[in-house]
Amino acid sequence: MSTQEAKRPTFLSSSNAEYIAHLYTQYLVNPHLVDKSWQEFFDSLADDEADLLRELNGASWTPSENKRTKRGFSHTASVMSTEDIATASPANKNKTFDGATEEEMQRMASDSIAALMLIRAYRMRGHLLAHLDPLELKEHKEYQELEPSFYGFTNGDYDRRIFINGVLGRDYATLREIMEILHATYCDKIGVEFLHLTDPEEKAWVQKRIEEPRNHTDFTENGKRAILQRLTAAEGLESFLNTKYTGTKRFGLDGGEALIPAIEQIMKRGGQMGLEEIVLGMAHRGRLNVLTNVMGKPFTALFAEFQGQASNPESVQGSGDVKYHMGTSSDRDFDGNEIHLSLTANPSHLECVDPVVVGKVRAKQVLKKDYDAEKVLPLLLHGDAAFAGQGVVAETLMISELPGYRVGGTIHIVINNQIGFTTMPKYGRSGPYPTDVAKMLAAPIFHVNGDDPEAVVHVARIATEFRQEFKKDVVIDMVCYRRYGHNEGDEPAFTQPIMYEKIKAHETVRSQYAKVLVGEGVMNPKEADEMVEEFKNFLEDAFEATKSYKPNKADWLEGEWSGMRIAPDEDPRRGKTAVTEDELKRVGKVLTEVPDDFEANSKIVRQLKAKASMFEKGESFDWATAEAAAFGTLVDEGYSVRVSGQDVGRGTFSQRHAILYDQKTEEKYIPLQHVSENQARFEVHDSPLSEFAVLGFEYGYSLADPKTLVCWEAQFGDFVNGAQVIIDQFIASGETKWLRMSGLTMLLPHGYEGQGPEHSSARPERFLQLCAEDNMQVCNLTTPANYFHALRRQMHREFRKPLIIMTPKSLLRHKLAVSSADMMTGDSTFHRFLWDDKWNDLKKPDKIKRVVLCTGKVYYDLFEKREEEGIDDIMLIRIEQLYPFPHDALVEELKQYKNAEFVWCQEEPKNQGYWFFVEPLLESVLTEAKLKNSRPQYVGRVAAAAPATGLLKVHKQEQDALVAEALKLKKT
Repeated sequence: MSTQEAKRPTFLSSSNAEYIAHLYTQYLVNPHLVDKSWQEFFDSLADDEADLLRELNGASWTPSENKRTKRGFSHTASVMSTEDIATASPANKNKTFDGATEEEMQRMASDSIAALMLIRAYRMRGHLLAHLDPLELKEHKEYQELEPSFYGFTNGDYDRRIFINGVLGRDYATLREIMEILHATYCDKIGVEFLHLTDPEEKAWVQKRIEEPRNHTDFTENGKRAILQRLTAAEGLESFLNTKYTGTKRFGLDGGEALIPAIEQIMKRGGQMGLEEIVLGMAHRGRLNVLTNVMGKPFTALFAEFQGQASNPESVQGSGDVKYHMGTSSDRDFDGNEIHLSLTANPSHLECVDPVVVGKVRAKQVLKKDYDAEKVLPLLLHGDAAFAGQGVVAETLMISELPGYRVGGTIHIVINNQIGFTTMPKYGRSGPYPTDVAKMLAAPIFHVNGDDPEAVVHVARIATEFRQEFKKDVVIDMVCYRRYGHNEGDEPAFTQPIMYEKIKAHETVRSQYAKVLVGEGVMNPKEADEMVEEFKNFLEDAFEATKSYKPNKADWLEGEWSGMRIAPDEDPRRGKTAVTEDELKRVGKVLTEVPDDFEANSKIVRQLKAKASMFEKGESFDWATAEAAAFGTLVDEGYSVRVSGQDVGRGTFSQRHAILYDQKTEEKYIPLQHVSENQARFEVHDSPLSEFAVLGFEYGYSLADPKTLVCWEAQFGDFVNGAQVIIDQFIASGETKWLRMSGLTMLLPHGYEGQGPEHSSARPERFLQLCAEDNMQVCNLTTPANYFHALRRQMHREFRKPLIIMTPKSLLRHKLAVSSADMMTGDSTFHRFLWDDKWNDLKKPDKIKRVVLCTGKVYYDLFEKREEEGIDDIMLIRIEQLYPFPHDALVEELKQYKNAEFVWCQEEPKNQGYWFFVEPLLESVLTEAKLKNSRPQYVGRVAAAAPATGLLKVHKQEQDALVAEALKLKKT
């Protein structure tokens, strides 16, 4: 057997094609017409083979009066009727059908099968032959399965008519016509990957959408002029900046200018299909072009920033950021459809903005009650190397179809520069395309040559229609190039001399397209040149205006944020967080009851009875009950609550039970959704095993909706380091860099209970190191009541700050870690530090020998040991909020202990936890209080590389030792 025959589909080899085609035709009508062995053979065909042979029954999208799917696509009748089969059966071997002998019919059937196999091959792999690279750097390869000879055709067969029964929109076509259609549809300037889609309806839609018009749009003259105008603006800006600010970093769009008309098409077509708002996220390449030519940022403002001016008025404080990281918002009108645009600020951590954008979109959809995801669209622009290389891309794709994170699909545009900084694709990814990762989502992928702007706009239109039709992600891979280096100061020829020699001689896309339009008679050369000159003059005027330019408003605290203000300097900033006794009991009744027809787990029934007793007696509230009371009272007051994270419904430690499951039906019951008739939303979502994308999503949600308490909980606190980029680049610094407030609350289980290095520390030292400029709050709370107030405080103030809480593990059920109702009602409030629970039983302040300051769970270890030893001259003070640090209040509190020494006690190692943060702050407090002992001492574990020991026995020895040292006990 030849190599070619060995690679061909086994049932289409030249020796048996006619015979098997004949048998399969009988099998289609009635399997019992063929021998049992052939029945088994046809039954066992691979999916692609069976799908292909079923295509003999008609194209999946050809209209039919006999059968229609709900979207109007259908299957036609069989290529041969039952009577036809009878005529062509072995018993009637010499009879003919429509003038053809049985042998001729077998050949026709064989040709049909072979042609359909060829067509299917192009649908599957035709993109490999497409002319996608403007630079033509890719080595041309031949693919046997895309050659007619692979299916038994010869050169003499090119003009023979073949029955293809509606496939490609034709009943009959010659092989030559079939090849012309296939190349025009799948191998011109657009390559399509769609057969990996798992939904037959989506697959049929894409196939119909690209095959009916041969994957081409006939643009009007006005449409062509509009495309050229947008290319002129895109190229004109980059050229202008390159002239005025030569060598200055701008991460220009040079080489990828077709992006601008593509985005315009998404906005225009989206508006026609009901779209009202688009949230964009992108890295820095091309950002300045998008900001001005798409978002409408004044060119004068941009030029002023290049000249070193601030982007915000002098009255607005903040560190700011480089111009190619900034975001903005605006409104654009397309044929009477107004689209609100917002570009999310993003650091150089390229893809970390992806989940942030999707989270913002989810919040906006909820606010608009856009539950069908028709009004708000996420649009993400990626670099090729980043899309392939950054794991958060896969995480963001993975959450896109989950109930708690679904937004009805994202349009992704990959600006494929065919290079990552200085790294060529063959060293930057394993697959042929940067978009291969999107196949995990069964999303259609359109590859398009960036030098063909009409093709780019065409696929942008298809992508928009697909997203609006199916509410699924869709990907555009725009293959282009980067005219300059990674930034305009680089010399790219150091590492890619051949590529940049080609780029140097390569005509710009605007210039190429202008010549096309002149050749088509759409315009003359003078008109094309005048378009360039007109835009250049416009930019010169904007540049001249920078001499008197001053920003007059900051782009924040508008829309949903109206009424918010900058956080005041004065302390305290507690807000009014107490509730009435009646409200607490009313909410408590809802939280502790289930419907009569709901069969709750017997253990949970016992818990609910215990919680009901807490509300009834007003005492012994534990952590989880206080949390539920905070959530319940907030939604009752009109503030929505959203909680997500791994296992948050039940809680990692079986403490929360926000979602109850019927023990027979597994139906859910969520008590907090039944607090009152007009309550706000409460939603709780068990997230996938992702920290980076999910935390980014929740941060994005908090940016769009300040009236929702957004909480993300880590399964264990140390897992948060999987999302460190979101913390560093967004949560800790977003307000000072980009003027974007967030009230996101992070719940991080923390505490040393001997569970080893991976389940002890939420790394509070890392958060504290990031604390400055009043950017966030870091707490380690010890009472349920203080937790209750901390949560409610997030909503009951006129500003928003991220809240990081080291939440407890063993304290969830600790007999001492409880609160009474009066600590949550009346005039009660949040406390930044808490006094000793036994201060009445201790000696007078001037007789106190030692004050031990601490935070979190270790307080109870110290307290119990002190009680056990009967010590009455050591005071314990808990710092509940470590940042902003309660300096002034502590000065007043500690000045009375004139004869005491002061100790900071922690259970974390010395180089971790809080010591390096609190030491200078405590020294400042003690000095200002004019105490003779103004240097705090350290008590805790010695410095260590890992957070904790993995040996329970060693842990206990260490814990006993630090408690003893803090209480000045003799070491055993």
